[in-house]
Amino acid sequence: MKHFKFAAAIIAAASALSAFASNPVLPGFHADPEILYSEQTGRYYIYSTTDGVPGWGGEYFRVYSSDNLSDWTDGGIILDLKGRQVPWASGNAWAPAIIERRHPDGSYRYYFYFSGHNPATDRKEIGVAVADHPEGPFREIGHPIVAESPTGRGQQIDVDVFQDPVSGRCYLYWGNGYMAGAELSDDMLSIKPETITVMTPKGGTLETYAYREAPYVFFRKGKYYFMWSVDDTGSPNYHVAYGTSDSPLGAIRVAEPCNILVRNPEKEIYGPAHNSVVNMPGGDEWRIVYHRINKDYLNDGPGYHRQVCIDPMYFNADGSIRPVVPSN
Repeated sequence: MKHFKFAAAIIAAASALSAFASNPVLPGFHADPEILYSEQTGRYYIYSTTDGVPGWGGEYFRVYSSDNLSDWTDGGIILDLKGRQVPWASGNAWAPAIIERRHPDGSYRYYFYFSGHNPATDRKEIGVAVADHPEGPFREIGHPIVAESPTGRGQQIDVDVFQDPVSGRCYLYWGNGYMAGAELSDDMLSIKPETITVMTPKGGTLETYAYREAPYVFFRKGKYYFMWSVDDTGSPNYHVAYGTSDSPLGAIRVAEPCNILVRNPEKEIYGPAHNSVVNMPGGDEWRIVYHRINKDYLNDGPGYHRQVCIDPMYFNADGSIRPVVPSN
């Protein structure tokens, strides 16, 4: 009987893994996926850039939800940058991030950060919308909260939000061509200008860790992990590098090896990057969520024919991240 139970457990684990390994997980074209596990609902949510539009011209954000990371339900459009919801933006709805905050009275609130094109300044800027449920309705605050680059160059896109479990403080990260971070105000609706820090990892090449965009931050066992994407989103070489730090705005130590998610031509997997991660509730089990280029569009609009995938992410005993094995 013990042997039977052990074998059954192995089969169950294998079945669960195969469910996670069925990629892509969302229908159609989506990119820049942000994943959230909601304590309020006990479900997972993915927010992404709407893809399949020439010139990265998506105008709105959708949300998908799941209770098992395999079967996803379309929750519809949550924010439309072309309509009245966001008066300062005209489109280019790119690369969102979201965080769940629980109030002392037990209620929940969700802060959804995103980038859009501001025709008044003719540049990409970052805004925020607020809701009481992961699927909305979301209320945009009426103005961008990051409008200028602290380096004088690059785009204000690819936002990430992170709550430090040590201090309880929240931080925003962003940047294309540079990486910046700043502490958020207590109401989550602005950044503290005096805390803005340029954090771009120095050096590297397009084959290793030369920073391009898509910062993502998480905390595990006393370490702050910083992930980012290398090369161009339309390149088959687009991949993920990472490093660690001792604090949310501290200097980043590039890992060795630094690349944890790269293309696999034998499996026809190209450009796997711009990721988020999720720590599944109840333990130390992690998943990485990312997009990759649809193999049929490698030579025809590869940068806006991307699909969302999920794979397991494992750690070594020293806390380093093992290279992720991308699956079909």
